[in-house]
Amino acid sequence: MTSLHPARRLVCARCRRAQPACICRWVTPVTHAVEVLVLQHPLEAGHAKGSAPLLHLSLPHSRIAVGETFDEQELKALLHAPFAQAADPHAQSRQAILLYPDTPAGAALMPSPPLAGVALDNPGRLRLVVLDGTWRKSRKMLYANPLLQTLPRLALHDAPASRYLIRKAHGAHQLSTLEAACYALVQLERDEAKYQPLLEAFNGFVTQQLAFRPPAPAPHSC
Repeated sequence: MTSLHPARRLVCARCRRAQPACICRWVTPVTHAVEVLVLQHPLEAGHAKGSAPLLHLSLPHSRIAVGETFDEQELKALLHAPFAQAADPHAQSRQAILLYPDTPAGAALMPSPPLAGVALDNPGRLRLVVLDGTWRKSRKMLYANPLLQTLPRLALHDAPASRYLIRKAHGAHQLSTLEAACYALVQLERDEAKYQPLLEAFNGFVTQQLAFRPPAPAPHSC
């Protein structure tokens, strides 16, 4: 299905991208237990190289909310209220866990509750919160929303090197939003095989984006 963009380009009605850049072929549905909330910085919304839309389209129990500083009550609902409350008024609230690296001592952040206090043996009650933005922007979102600082934090350990070749990383440990979320879900659900097809589809998405790059100029001959 397509729609007509104001600039008269055909746009996919599902992924909201121009037809030549449609990513629907890479959407890989995953039956996941842990819900996923992506808090997306406004500068990431609509970014052609962003991986959050592919993640969201592949995870049925996920949601994207765009903003930098959220209203506290709105954010509280995003973190804990059931996604499908209208369909199931008896649905239980969720325990939110923030995906964020270990914070060095002395950082100006509120102390977060220990992850050891979370019932990780019941993944169906968990909601993984992922900040979608550059390292600087995601850190700013964390500082600007004190409620996020009160969440138990999950840090990735021994994650594979990123295959996100289409955007510059400032460190070997930095991953795309999709990769980071998948590896976090693997840690929480203890099922690596479940997310492998989506990670492989992500490689296809990266290859597709690389094809849009202009060719490098030919070297000058002497």
